[in-house]
Amino acid sequence: MNQDQWNGLLTVLQGEPVDPLPVGFIIDSPWLPGWAGISTLDYYASESLWVEANLKAIRSFPSVWFLPGFWSEFGMCTEPSAFGAKCIWQENALPFAERTMETAAQMAALQKPDVRQDGLLPFMLKRLGHALPAIEAEGHAIRFAVARGPLNIATFLLGTTEFMMAIKESPQETHALLATITDFLCDWIRLQKEALSTIEGIFLLDDLVGFLGKTDFAEFVLPYLKRAFHAIDAKVRFFHNDAHGLVCAPFLAEIGVNLFNFSFKHSLTQMREAAGESVTLLGNLPPRDVLAAGGPEQVRQGLREMRRSLGNRRVILSVGGGMAPGTSTANLQAFIEAAREK
Repeated sequence: MNQDQWNGLLTVLQGEPVDPLPVGFIIDSPWLPGWAGISTLDYYASESLWVEANLKAIRSFPSVWFLPGFWSEFGMCTEPSAFGAKCIWQENALPFAERTMETAAQMAALQKPDVRQDGLLPFMLKRLGHALPAIEAEGHAIRFAVARGPLNIATFLLGTTEFMMAIKESPQETHALLATITDFLCDWIRLQKEALSTIEGIFLLDDLVGFLGKTDFAEFVLPYLKRAFHAIDAKVRFFHNDAHGLVCAPFLAEIGVNLFNFSFKHSLTQMREAAGESVTLLGNLPPRDVLAAGGPEQVRQGLREMRRSLGNRRVILSVGGGMAPGTSTANLQAFIEAAREK
């Protein structure tokens, strides 16, 4: 984000009225490589292709707030790789991290990685360091420390079904696992801030919290997300969960979250009621079925319908999730134009 965009984001978070409402999108490797005309593997493997794809996005849509902006990542392999997960790569598909553990004893015995040297983490920071002159020449800066959340990482290490069963069958070991992962996340967020002084925000993604009920959320999510989001002093605490979002919404203010991206299956009105007035909402047009698969007129109509229920405070127009593969330039332009309509 450039300085004007960052200042605008802070203005929205503070509850100041904004007209027209800003447009912001989460963009990363599911969308950027294909849109930029390169393979997914080339996007990960080449620093120059990675930065050019990101520069193309901000140049093509200069009014859009791309979040987190120049996201240095290796898909879902990023954090699991630090725990020793085998990463499987394909030319035009997202990578996959294999499980590393099977038993409750392994969960309890998990060792915290060294974020300065383990897995793909050093490559992420080196990529940002090498690209920084080009990013700054464009007037932008790295604003967010970014990581997957504790449950997201846990399910890659253990398996989704296995982790959900462990919550009920091995709660003590589950807490030990989540505590170790959260310690790791705090280290990783702090290292990103140490490496890049322009970081003043935290962006955590964890769809798995939407698989839990309220009681389990309060026990197995709330304390760990709260600790991770307070690893550094941040002006923006941005959370993404585009699974069932109503379970976490009432806890967002307590966690410290002030910006929330959620599923298009929850209306903005419904989420405002659940999350309260202090949280800025980022959403929530269907990303795949409308913005990617629909035509420009369908996008415009969807946005017009969404805006009817909105005020002009603490809302950023977006989709209910990240940018979907196949989303076209024409559809993005239609979204931006509809956002500016009076």
